[in-house]
Amino acid sequence: MGSAVERTDEHVREYLIYRGFTNTLKHLDNDIKADKEKGFRVDKIIDQLQQFVQSFDLAGLKEYWLYLDKRLFSRLEDVYRSTVNKLRISLYRYYIINTVQKGNLEKTQEFFQKQASELQGQAEWRDWFILPFISSPEQNSAFCQYFSRQWSDTFLVSLHNFLSVLFQCMHILDFDAEVQKMTCLMEENEQLRQLLFALQTESRDQRDRDEMIHHKLPTYVQNMDRLGDTELDLVTSQRAVSTATTPTRNFFSTFLPQGRRAPGKPMQAISGSSPSQAAMGRKDPLSNQVKAGQVKEVKPASTQSSTSEPVSSQSQLSTNQSGNQNSRHKRIQDHEKERKELFSKPPPQTSEKKGELGEVEPPIESSSEPTDSSNSRSCGASQEEPPFIKLSQEEYGEHHSSIMHCRVDCSGRRVASLDVDGVIKVWSFNPIMQTKATIMSKSPLMSLEWATKPDRLLLLGSGVGTVRLYDTEAKKNLYEMNIDEAHPRILSLACSPSGSSFVCSAAAHSRSGSGESAPRLPITVSGQLLLWDTKTVKQQLQFSLEPEPVAINCTAFNHNGNLLVTGAADGVIRLFDMQRYESAMSWRAHDGEVYSVEFSYDENTVFSIGEDGKFIQWNIHRCGVKQSEQILPQDATGPFVLSGYSGYKQVQVPRGRLFTFDSEGQHVLTCSSSGGLIYRLASGESALERVLSLGGHKAPVVTVDWCSAVDCGTCLTASMDGKIKLSTLLAQKS
Repeated sequence: MGSAVERTDEHVREYLIYRGFTNTLKHLDNDIKADKEKGFRVDKIIDQLQQFVQSFDLAGLKEYWLYLDKRLFSRLEDVYRSTVNKLRISLYRYYIINTVQKGNLEKTQEFFQKQASELQGQAEWRDWFILPFISSPEQNSAFCQYFSRQWSDTFLVSLHNFLSVLFQCMHILDFDAEVQKMTCLMEENEQLRQLLFALQTESRDQRDRDEMIHHKLPTYVQNMDRLGDTELDLVTSQRAVSTATTPTRNFFSTFLPQGRRAPGKPMQAISGSSPSQAAMGRKDPLSNQVKAGQVKEVKPASTQSSTSEPVSSQSQLSTNQSGNQNSRHKRIQDHEKERKELFSKPPPQTSEKKGELGEVEPPIESSSEPTDSSNSRSCGASQEEPPFIKLSQEEYGEHHSSIMHCRVDCSGRRVASLDVDGVIKVWSFNPIMQTKATIMSKSPLMSLEWATKPDRLLLLGSGVGTVRLYDTEAKKNLYEMNIDEAHPRILSLACSPSGSSFVCSAAAHSRSGSGESAPRLPITVSGQLLLWDTKTVKQQLQFSLEPEPVAINCTAFNHNGNLLVTGAADGVIRLFDMQRYESAMSWRAHDGEVYSVEFSYDENTVFSIGEDGKFIQWNIHRCGVKQSEQILPQDATGPFVLSGYSGYKQVQVPRGRLFTFDSEGQHVLTCSSSGGLIYRLASGESALERVLSLGGHKAPVVTVDWCSAVDCGTCLTASMDGKIKLSTLLAQKS
């Protein structure tokens, strides 16, 4: 009952926020705070009764019990009146015992004076009027049992159980059936979703196997039942010889697309066929299919000459057994002539002649220049299967302005997203997409971070020098910490993996004003980097920022919290030793500000993106040494620009993550103008290899996050139009 009422209150609150009924919302919150039924939460009602008892508030205790009697107990049948009366007597006795134990005899006498008219005629209270006049009532045989811990605990448990059963039976708000139905539907939807993914994966695997067979096997295999005895024997002999002397795979890949896409006419162009062969190409398409299959089984000229004799003998034997021996024998001779003429020339000339065929499409992602062995290897690599398959893409559209931050919690169950209007949405996407909480703040919000322990807590950094600790399950603020009035903008928050502390980056107001949509001036802004204790909610220390205090834009811990890396507005990356709480090293990384930093998977390097548009990998064991450097387009590094009607242009400086890694650290997700881009990390100069484009956005993506679980992972890409895309990926194991 309590959970159902709480859900209903939350739905009503969200509806009032959606409609803009702020005054009604205030009255609703006030009424909920003053609710005597405590949202039908039994534990809250018990706490309220105990509070009256502990504070010796007899009037409040009587009034609250009368309210419960009128509101709840009066609806029961007469058979339960005796139980209610016993609970009321026990509650008053619980109050009297507490006054005696606390030594407040005035309250004990006050109880009997005010309740004498009501209790003196009741047999249950006949012996209790002597209680104030006994020196040691806890040793009296008539009252000693009431002073034991066992009696008080038994009474509280009995009252708790009675109220729980009462709320379940009364059905004041009959939500249990609906909640159970919704739970069953959600479980059924999840089972169907998993079944759909399994069927899609099975269908995709079957299609991939079919395509692989179609690509790697000769064309005649698909039409084997249409071949005659002669062709079947010819194929058998050729396969036996080819297994002994098989050329390189890359050499085959040069001719593979031709044999598959244009099996008839290109072969005539290559071989310079005779009129009789041209007639065969027009009248007998089966012959062309055999030719296409033979092109795939290419062999050097020396091997071809040694193969002609057994082929001729087997062909002659098959021709004697068949009815049309002359035509089939002639067809075999034509095949042999074409093969000899085709492979009598060196491979480079064949490749050039292949490029001259107008009707044959070139291989995908291959060069139009003559291919050598290295080009063939690169072409084969480009045709490898992508490392991820995009299973689905969903959209979360509860925001109405540009997104600043979008982060998944440590458990991967909840997402927190913040827009430029200061509205925070806490929502889940498994098994269904559902908003859990909406946080609206009077002061501007600039940063957010999930706490590590417990993971339901959310850190919210404002633009007025405060950090709030918000409980997403209870939907209330737990603490509000005042950071620094001189540095009111909380630019970055990072919680230690141990959960005992968090790092807060505070900066002064920028020279260009308080607006965050305009690009910042290249003037160094003063800032602080502070360490706060999560349990005591007190500041532990302030880090030293050399050579001068500067605004820290981004922060990140390593896996155990022993190292902290930061990127600042002066273009310097600083690495801090969190065991000694001092700077381990620092180096100038970018021309301009550092927008985003992250540790690599092995934590031997640090990746960073800066205002200069560079994506750089740094060796943390050798200060300032680059391992790789890539130039990214502006739509991946910012500032982000969204053009509108009548020349309107919105510019946003990066605030959230600009890149993130998968669970194994082999791929990186970055921003783009139309969606997320996934690259494979490699060593050397070409450190990024594009493998997948997620797409789906109509506005520039400004921040990304990647939640990985087993083989399936969810990529989050948030854009300037307030849309957040969830792309579910399936990792293909090699």
